[in-house]
Amino acid sequence: MSYVYAIGRVGTALEVSAPGLTGLRDGPLRTVTAGRLTALVSSVPADAFSTEGMKAQLEDLTQLERIARTHHAVVEAAWAGTMVLPMRLATVYLDDARVRAMLDERGAEFHALLARLEGHAEVGVKVYADARAAAAAKAPAPPDSMAPAASAVSPGRAYLQQRRAQQRTHRDAYRAAGAVAADVRVRVADMARDMVAHRPQQGELAAGAGENIANEAYLVPTDRIGEFHRALKGLADDVPGVRVEITGPWAPYSFATPPAESAHP
Repeated sequence: MSYVYAIGRVGTALEVSAPGLTGLRDGPLRTVTAGRLTALVSSVPADAFSTEGMKAQLEDLTQLERIARTHHAVVEAAWAGTMVLPMRLATVYLDDARVRAMLDERGAEFHALLARLEGHAEVGVKVYADARAAAAAKAPAPPDSMAPAASAVSPGRAYLQQRRAQQRTHRDAYRAAGAVAADVRVRVADMARDMVAHRPQQGELAAGAGENIANEAYLVPTDRIGEFHRALKGLADDVPGVRVEITGPWAPYSFATPPAESAHP
């Protein structure tokens, strides 16, 4: 079967770089061309990449990570030389003929997207709320041994007071993170051509401390990437319990619209 990583224009560095790249299962890459478009493709085993086989692989976190890392590495290597449209993970066709048919059918759309994205890159911005860090920042100083003893508080009342304080800290951290996320959008509004709000990452996909409350991708002109980073530098430094993570520049994954799912026509 033919696994498609990215689409670009004929006559670009994509065709030159393909033979030097390695895809899934260490398979060599090649280009499949139709009209003025070319797809970066490698062959994969039909049993493992059929609808059922692919479902099993995507449910295995180790396999999913391996596929995602290889897919990303191929796309980034191709994008380093020319503008490409990254395909979604697990875009698979029965053979190269089906890939050519896809390029023919969606040629006008792909050409328009390539023209729109030329000279741009994707920058990711994630905002995290960390109630524990916020609580640590607000922790009272150790009591003064010379100060008079505080009034005795029953264990039950002390527990309720502690719970209320934790709930207030949690709410405050989330409100602060929401305000920081809104400030991000304001600060970069005149630099970003487009923005996509992704679902916040959870579980094993969320990196670092705290809960991801904003997960956004921005389409930024490549000559303004540095300005974009400077605009957000130190944004949450003085906000306890809030962290901002900026990633990229990347190939414009969030702004390309390849086939929505694996195709086996």
